[in-house]
Amino acid sequence: MSKPNTKVALIQAASRLFRLHGYEGISLNDILKEINIPKGSLYHYFPNGKEELAVEAIHHTKDIVLAWIEESFEQIGDPVKAVQDHIHQLAALLKDETEQVGFPIGTIAAEKYSTNEPIRSACQTAFEEWSELYSTKFFEAGYSEKQAKDYGVFILAAIEGGILLSLTTKSEESLLIIADQIPFILSKREN
Repeated sequence: MSKPNTKVALIQAASRLFRLHGYEGISLNDILKEINIPKGSLYHYFPNGKEELAVEAIHHTKDIVLAWIEESFEQIGDPVKAVQDHIHQLAALLKDETEQVGFPIGTIAAEKYSTNEPIRSACQTAFEEWSELYSTKFFEAGYSEKQAKDYGVFILAAIEGGILLSLTTKSEESLLIIADQIPFILSKREN
């Protein structure tokens, strides 16, 4: 496997560290130390520094999560079962202590929503694209457009809340409860 170029390495390291520690919990020196590169390299690729790198890291995280959801959804046709399975996979990932997962972008979104428009906007885009992917799964299964959109928002909110509770309690139980409740909450209704 080839070593990623410096710009990609910076984005990957920042993405991982922001997921684990948030925006305020990480300095540029932490990111540089993680991949052992000089500060000049960072400013070569990201002249505006931490904020510009954070926006790229959020887009990177968004794309990783989108690919993971798509892969998960390709395996199961029924949208309710697909969401359940997706949440079970997430719970297993959070339980696996060999790789710290952190909060995809929830921490950085909560920290910067009122003080940094580029970061807030990048987080909004990520949340919208994730919600749209959930919505599309339900719409393609014959749910009305409104119900599919509503379910997309609900699923995203439930998962984000479940991740927060799971990280806080150091247990995947919250996500497992959400997964168990999904069939009762996400029924097909006429609007």
